[in-house]
Amino acid sequence: MSPAFSAVLSAPQPALSLFPDCPEHSPNDRVPELAQLCGDPRGESSERGSADCPPLDQKADRLNATKLVGIARLAASSPPADSRRSSPQRPEYFVLPARSILNRCDSNRVPFEWTINPYRGCEFGCKYCFARYTHEYMELDASEFEKRIFVKQGAAAYLPQELARKYSYESAASGGQAPDHIAIGTATDPYQPAEREYGVTRACLEELAKREGLSISITTKSNQVLRDLDLLKRIAEKSALFVNMTISTTRKGLARLLEPRAPQPELRLSAVKQLREAGISTGVFASPLLPGITDREGDLEAVAEAAHGAGAQWFTSGVLFLTPSSSKVFLPFLEEKFPRLVERYQQWYTKNTYAPEEYRKKVAARVARLREKYGFDVRPWDEMKRPVNHRMAQLRLDLGVA
Repeated sequence: MSPAFSAVLSAPQPALSLFPDCPEHSPNDRVPELAQLCGDPRGESSERGSADCPPLDQKADRLNATKLVGIARLAASSPPADSRRSSPQRPEYFVLPARSILNRCDSNRVPFEWTINPYRGCEFGCKYCFARYTHEYMELDASEFEKRIFVKQGAAAYLPQELARKYSYESAASGGQAPDHIAIGTATDPYQPAEREYGVTRACLEELAKREGLSISITTKSNQVLRDLDLLKRIAEKSALFVNMTISTTRKGLARLLEPRAPQPELRLSAVKQLREAGISTGVFASPLLPGITDREGDLEAVAEAAHGAGAQWFTSGVLFLTPSSSKVFLPFLEEKFPRLVERYQQWYTKNTYAPEEYRKKVAARVARLREKYGFDVRPWDEMKRPVNHRMAQLRLDLGVA
């Protein structure tokens, strides 16, 4: 890797602000709270009795679990999860002993109060993924993000009490007029292959389907979301529900290069169509837009046209940003596959997380033109803050609230 690119890994980075790919906290603020995402139902850190006994197959050079704290300690002692998959290419799965699944998002840069991430790590292996930083909180290298998947198995059982205790139907952000918003899949894809085996996402949706008056969104790259169409319909009958399908390009070969194990774009577009036909509010995130790779004339337009054809209600895109963690994987990939872009990325990203403001403004104007052309007149983050009709008295009765 060139010296200029290496500098990216240690340069100070500004906080993130894009909605489609928002972390639970800023990846540049190594705050203690991120080491306590698996705390007890009161939100406090808690480790089970087996935390001092790392599984026998841990690598010899891993830190001893007794020297770690919070999520790092839990990860080090997480036992292997049973898997039906035998392929040598499959990732390692571990059961993370989580006692919480509903996590508060304290950032005022995003339009939601709560996040649900059923897994830590994602097998899709997207080269540009910002969320690799979450593995560093577990004292794992960012490159292991798609190789070591941690399953919050059984954590959905805590969701009812967390909703009863934490969730508000009169959020401060809406002036008390709308409920808090819960974003599912902000850091890892809730419908990655692990979901077929462990079903943590479905377990969470089953609990959410028992409530009414909630505000929920799901962000995914997978057509596997269609498996839960029955639950999505039930949720949409009683709560506000939005599904965001991420499609960075319609070019099949490029998608396979950038997102090695994610479903192909045509499968995602088909899922958008089927979700819309089922009456589920659905839109497309063409994010991130990669300078020199997915931003050529006609590329973004092709995604917008395909989204419109599938019935998507909204469309948006955000330019790539590079955190230190994501840079460790993306920059070597760029040097190997797109060497002609190396100099441009050196100039843009060596000292900054974001692309130049002038470029981002041009992309925003381009997106605005596409929205107008295809009639994408719904903005999900606005809809999130609209009142949701629900029978409050019945809801309180269901939750056991006096």
